[in-house]
Amino acid sequence: MLKRISTKLAAYFILSFLLLESILMIYLHQTIIHARIEEEFERVMANGSNHREVLEDYYSEETMNHIVLMEYGKESEVVITGENDEVIQSSAENLLALNKYLKLLDGSRREDDQLLLDDWKNSEYIVSVHPYQIADWSGHVVMFQKTEPIQRLVDRVNLHFGLAGGVSIIILFVIYLVLSKFLTRPLVHMKEATEKLREGDFRVSLPNAGKDELGELSMAIMELATDLETMKTERNEFLASISHELSTPLTYMIGYLKVAMRNELTDEERMEYLKIIAEESNRMKELVKDLMELAKMDELSFTVEKTYFSAQRFAKELYRLVQPSFELKNINLTILCEKDFQLFADPLRLEQILLNLLDNALKYSEANTDVTMTVYEEGANAVLQVSDEGIGIPHDEIDRIFDKLYRVEKSRSRTSGGSGLGLAIVKELVEAHDGVIYVESRVGTGSTFIVKL
Repeated sequence: MLKRISTKLAAYFILSFLLLESILMIYLHQTIIHARIEEEFERVMANGSNHREVLEDYYSEETMNHIVLMEYGKESEVVITGENDEVIQSSAENLLALNKYLKLLDGSRREDDQLLLDDWKNSEYIVSVHPYQIADWSGHVVMFQKTEPIQRLVDRVNLHFGLAGGVSIIILFVIYLVLSKFLTRPLVHMKEATEKLREGDFRVSLPNAGKDELGELSMAIMELATDLETMKTERNEFLASISHELSTPLTYMIGYLKVAMRNELTDEERMEYLKIIAEESNRMKELVKDLMELAKMDELSFTVEKTYFSAQRFAKELYRLVQPSFELKNINLTILCEKDFQLFADPLRLEQILLNLLDNALKYSEANTDVTMTVYEEGANAVLQVSDEGIGIPHDEIDRIFDKLYRVEKSRSRTSGGSGLGLAIVKELVEAHDGVIYVESRVGTGSTFIVKL
């Protein structure tokens, strides 16, 4: 394909240049030829006029001999005629060869100097006729200019123009090679790089193609390769993590289900094992739910429909919804919204954001600690923050907590917390509201998640 592009590029360039060059060369060729022929015509006419004037001023046998002598041995001939166009004097050694041209006089009297024959391509001579008048005596001075010099000139011009055309073709071929090297070669490298990307090899390197469009395309391909490699790595990590997350509850469920099926168990022991199976089932259900939410957001299949609603009423409803979960773990939950104002957001999605943040605080907080959610206005923004006194987040891990399946707690036991998807969902939903989320945290003292809409 790129070879065809290279060929087309060269063909278009060469054809365009040749067309332009041909037009210019034809124009120059014709101009030079016509100019030279006009010079010959003017020279013949000027010589004949001079001879006529001399003859009229000094008409004599000696003057005619002098005129003939002036043209003798040149590439031109002169013939002086009298009444009825009989030849009086001639410089031609072979006058018979000129008779066919003298017949063109046909005995008529010319009033002015004129070209009698100007067909330089097919005739041996250019012929001009110059009438003279001496008292009652009249005749013609007839000039014959050989066309051979003109034809030699045309041949030389054709040769030089042919050489110029040949040199132009060679120069165009060199230009084509240069274009192939500096223009199509980067395209060939880019094609090879894209073929590597298609085969799954993202370690591509392209030479610097400059700061033009080719350079920008080269940089874009390398950035694409980096992005694809990152996506592949994240996908593999994501699939491995999902496999692990799903296998953990399944392992517990299958194990405890086999134990619960033993005949020697008491009803109390069987109920305990069934309770564990139910907990793992719920954990698996929540994980699948989180994955579905994340998949919807990756496919942009969810919508955010913003509307105005009361901040205090929203805070009270949220408190009523989550308070029982915090009481079961003996954690004190406080929701503060001292001043009522109008929130502009999607209430269902905003509730999902805060439920995830509160659930995150619940998972990573110990009993007899405090969790506080505060809602307030800050200029034109609405601020919602959730603070806890949990385990905290190391400083070097804060930037990664919103990545899919990333958890500060590396253990994946049943009691280790969530799936690592909640904060990724929160970030996606906040950004869908054109908002921002960030966290302030210290290990051992707790964390504060701040959402600005």
